[in-house]
Amino acid sequence: MTADDTTRIAAHDAAARIAALPLPFDELFARGDLSVEFYAPRGADLQEPHDRDEVYIVATGSGTFLRNGERVPFAPGDFLFVAAFEEHRFEDFGDDFGTWVFFFGPVGGCRPAV
Repeated sequence: MTADDTTRIAAHDAAARIAALPLPFDELFARGDLSVEFYAPRGADLQEPHDRDEVYIVATGSGTFLRNGERVPFAPGDFLFVAAFEEHRFEDFGDDFGTWVFFFGPVGGCRPAV
């Protein structure tokens, strides 16, 4: 099975893989314009804006999510959207925090739905 033909990736397996890496994320799946990562920042979320739209699905943990100056609480199962180039980060999270990240669409982001 190739990386773009994966049927299932368990969150606990993704988190264990990340724990062994120097970076707090790893791309686990890619197909066409979709890239799926698992992200588990350690201590602080230092990410910068990205050039593609992205969706987070929180796997574990809770805290606050900052996007363009707006702060919202997050918990497992929550969906969070970030358009390309928007400032965003996770805050006030514990060591148990981990989230799926889905990058999609073209560089520069997709047009909003009408």
